[in-house]
Amino acid sequence: EGQLVESGGGLVQPGGSLRLSCAASGFTFSGNVMSWVRQAPGKGLEWVSVIKTAGGSTSYADSVKGRFTISRDNAKNTLYLQMNSLKPEDTAVYYCAKVAEYYSGTYYYDLWGQGTQVTVSS
Repeated sequence: EGQLVESGGGLVQPGGSLRLSCAASGFTFSGNVMSWVRQAPGKGLEWVSVIKTAGGSTSYADSVKGRFTISRDNAKNTLYLQMNSLKPEDTAVYYCAKVAEYYSGTYYYDLWGQGTQVTVSS
């Protein structure tokens, strides 16, 4: 069925940077579309970014566009999220997730990691 394990979260000051990683195992990582999703305290899940398989086509939520970069290393079965110019409103638990399907403008997932906490505060 597979496993996703995130790492790289932590406490960072506003304007700082973090790089999240997500190690995948138990499935064909290179053949799957992958996403980052976050959940801020007291709020629902928010889609952050997606990366396709071959060619690595990407897409971002407006709230992170120009600041975050999603990438993947299929040889290492690892997904990344480079986060720059971080803001307090980026504080959330960040999850990587394997996309099962895309329907009517919404991604649906069939595998989630455990999440990694990102806190942006001075």
